[in-house]
Amino acid sequence: MSPTQESLARALPDVASEARPALAGRLDWVGMDNIELPVRLEQGASSAARVSAKVNLSRPDVRGIHMSRLYLHLDRALSEEPLSACMLRRLLKDFLDSHAELSDRAQLRIDFQLMLRRPALVSDNSGWKSYPAHVLATMVHNRFELEIGVEVGYSSTCPASAALARQLVQDNFAASFAAGQAPDREAVLAWLGTEAAIDATPHSQRSRATVRVKIEPNFRELPFLDLVDLVEAALGTPLQTAVKREDEQAFARLNGRNLMFCEDAARRMQAALDADERIADFEVRAAHLESLHPHDAVATASKGVPGGYGALD
Repeated sequence: MSPTQESLARALPDVASEARPALAGRLDWVGMDNIELPVRLEQGASSAARVSAKVNLSRPDVRGIHMSRLYLHLDRALSEEPLSACMLRRLLKDFLDSHAELSDRAQLRIDFQLMLRRPALVSDNSGWKSYPAHVLATMVHNRFELEIGVEVGYSSTCPASAALARQLVQDNFAASFAAGQAPDREAVLAWLGTEAAIDATPHSQRSRATVRVKIEPNFRELPFLDLVDLVEAALGTPLQTAVKREDEQAFARLNGRNLMFCEDAARRMQAALDADERIADFEVRAAHLESLHPHDAVATASKGVPGGYGALD
């Protein structure tokens, strides 16, 4: 640095540190939202992300925090290594160390798209699916908490609508074949293959599962892939990517054998997550984006931990 540059740097004012606030008061959180940064996962994938980084301001006589320090810590950490519990814990500690005597709480949220290649149901094809995902890490008085979340799309077929459709198909059969006579097998098979035979179908819709879980402190990995697999297996009809006719037929069979209300979907996810020892607490939300109604049917469930996600304030 030249003498002129050095003199200029020394002369730059630092209003946030030097000036007193017009009104004194402690602040719960101060920081930045929607920081654009890349993230890498332990599986090797990378994604563009939106990051929120914050600390509290515990001293009422200090005007502001050092936001540039938060940004530089973020940039360095996310550039050098993939997301992990250890990295996030260390990053939050860096936030607090750089704000000694100002802050004792730090929080970091990272929202990104988890890209996974998923196989077709029957054919040898596969395709990419994007799962909205997030990490929420918090450190309060050196106590570290970690939450991860994903959103999973699936198909849901209404059990009530299926029962009503079956009844109409029965009525159609009775009207097409005379009572008291044994119908010819080949005639029935041919009739079933016509559009006129199956004159009612149940309504189904694209649906959305939103899941967030708190990871037990002794586990260091961020099990995004395991969480997606667990939810998709519990629901049974995940959305597909590359689809040939045989895959579409298999998907139709899956839907016909996998009828569910939103309440059923929430309970299935609840049972699957409750059995995973890595998960300290969870909240699931099943939203069926109704094709019958202009509104959605929704159900939520949690692990039931005292003071946890499902607790009433």
